[in-house]
Amino acid sequence: MTDYELLDLFHSDSGREKAFKLLIEKYQQRIYWHIRRMVKNHDDADDVMQNTFIKIWNGLQNFRSDSQLFTWLYRIATNETITFLNSRNKRVTISFESNESSDEEGYAPANYIQAESHQVDSDDIQARLQKAIDSLPEKQKIVFNLRYYDEMPYEQMSEVLGTSVGALKASYHHAALKIEKFLLGGD
Repeated sequence: MTDYELLDLFHSDSGREKAFKLLIEKYQQRIYWHIRRMVKNHDDADDVMQNTFIKIWNGLQNFRSDSQLFTWLYRIATNETITFLNSRNKRVTISFESNESSDEEGYAPANYIQAESHQVDSDDIQARLQKAIDSLPEKQKIVFNLRYYDEMPYEQMSEVLGTSVGALKASYHHAALKIEKFLLGGD
């Protein structure tokens, strides 16, 4: 079913719930992975996705078709993810500040792994790539994920993020250079 048919069904008197169910079936997986790449945790991604679909349900009646439905959905998912990340970062900062004076004896970073060999496998490469992406500023991380993983055209990203195509290309270029430097420089 096309997006236009979904919207027509949604605007009919009896098809609202069916249309929304079909919309979820059509876009749920793509939106989940878009969110998951930014929040990293399955439970958090599920929470953000649930909030995203609640906002979609509440706003779909007023969707004007100025942009593609898919673009509108991604914009809502992106905004919800950014809101979640900002909220989480505030909690982490507060938690860190309240524990600053705690005893650090026995501290071992969670990401410290003693390697038994120097062989590199695909999981190691993927983990290093993810660590490199995580080191990016939030805007570059979002742009890189949309372009690299979702293969979203810059024009569509421009609609989703409300940023010019030129700025997005520059942001992606800088992100790719930082990732390359991270991967080649060994952190």
